[in-house]
Amino acid sequence: MTRLEDKLARIRAGSDKRTDFIIADAKDPDMGPGLHAVGPARGPEGADPRFRTREEFLKSIEAVIGQDVVDVMLTSAGNLEKLVERNAFAGSKVKPAIRANDTTDIWRHRGATYHHHPSRPFRTASLARVKALTDLGLYSITFTNDLDADLASLAAFAAFREDAAAHGFSYFLEVFNPNVDANLEPESIPAFVNDAIVRCLAGLTEAERPRFLKIVYNGPKALDELVSYDPGLVVGVLGGGAGTTRDCFELISQAQKYGARVALFGRKINLAESPLDIVRLMRAVSDGALTPTEAVEDYHDALRRKGLRPVRAFADDIEITEAVLRHG
Repeated sequence: MTRLEDKLARIRAGSDKRTDFIIADAKDPDMGPGLHAVGPARGPEGADPRFRTREEFLKSIEAVIGQDVVDVMLTSAGNLEKLVERNAFAGSKVKPAIRANDTTDIWRHRGATYHHHPSRPFRTASLARVKALTDLGLYSITFTNDLDADLASLAAFAAFREDAAAHGFSYFLEVFNPNVDANLEPESIPAFVNDAIVRCLAGLTEAERPRFLKIVYNGPKALDELVSYDPGLVVGVLGGGAGTTRDCFELISQAQKYGARVALFGRKINLAESPLDIVRLMRAVSDGALTPTEAVEDYHDALRRKGLRPVRAFADDIEITEAVLRHG
């Protein structure tokens, strides 16, 4: 049993505590944007003018696994294979997971325009081959209010569920906000997404449902509405852009306050000056040991002690810059 299984059991039984909040690290940028998204190489003086190599990226993943704070490590199937070969998860309570599909809205290649079109379903990873590495994957879907595109996405989701059932594979479901102009008023997008989530899951039996959700934090009202509708559905939030360090900790604090039980962050960890300190302090905030502002102070103290140059001055890094977090 991994920590993930233990925590999900307590959450579903209604006996969970703050310390059962699930933190996942999304180290899967090679499945969408590609090479440039693995992040810059870093030295004491900050980012180097080159991207990390695959080997450097794998070592950064191993470091987070070895820290033993996150509950889930999400990677591409190719990188998980390498990590398993290197015994990165040996004796670990961290659950490995793979990105099970790579829809076109996450294809953010340099110079490309794929993401300007309504999301189209696509899968690279083979569940038959991946099953030897893990039995958990992230499936992603983006509703765009485009009938043909959304029907195609739902048909692909149905095919994935059949494939998953045939291979004894479970999944958690990521639902993005529309990636294109969806002919919706901005204020109606959170409600549209909530309705789309409920509709796409309503026809599923318990065995077919996702272990938990990963969605955009669209504010307190939208999150509370979804959580309150079905307490049996474990809702988590995705990290979005890198933002400030305060944004990272504030998002965890607010999401937890309004009912989220999972945070799955990628860039907020991957692009940090000290990823292990970000992860350590994410846990401190979710456990209630530190407030978001105290965590930012601790983070900058840690950077000073390690001689690492911060990307932002403390006065800037302690500010909330993401609009959705300013009124939570």
